Amino acid sequence: MMGEASSTRIDVLTRAARATVAARLPRILSRANLAYVGMPAKKARHQSPPPMRLGQAAELAGVSVDTVRRWADEGRLKTTRSSGGQRLVSSAEIDRLRRRRRNEDRDPVIVAQSARNRFPGVVTRIVKDRAAATVEVQAGPHRLLSLMTAEAVSELDLRPGKAVIAVVKATNVMVEVPS
Repeated sequence: MMGEASSTRIDVLTRAARATVAARLPRILSRANLAYVGMPAKKARHQSPPPMRLGQAAELAGVSVDTVRRWADEGRLKTTRSSGGQRLVSSAEIDRLRRRRRNEDRDPVIVAQSARNRFPGVVTRIVKDRAAATVEVQAGPHRLLSLMTAEAVSELDLRPGKAVIAVVKATNVMVEVPS
């Protein structure tokens, strides 16, 4: 019986009442985070990903968990604590750290070298025959000329415009390519 009474009430609604309900429906549905056909969909808000645990952060940064812990202890990496006491790192913080590490890695790494006179410069000219070659390097205000084998020029992939380091030891000028 109750079903019949409620359906009778709906049938009795006038056009004005239907218009009022239709006008209020979008506002009622939007409060409930619902949508109906014809209503434009809400744009998704950009939400930052939730903070991650140290193990996940270490994996993204390409280092060990111990390294991430040490960075957090040193203050190089900002962390927060979960309600359970676990350390959490935001993805923005990991991105910041990765950018910083990338900039630090740009310096060339030379493992060991006995020569002390090192001139970073650019190859400006190469004259090469079948056996020997001369490589001209502009290192700041200095123009250095290195004599080497043609094979060494090929192995070092030397060409004009390439950044090199001219190493001077006694009367020899050696050329090395930074990593």
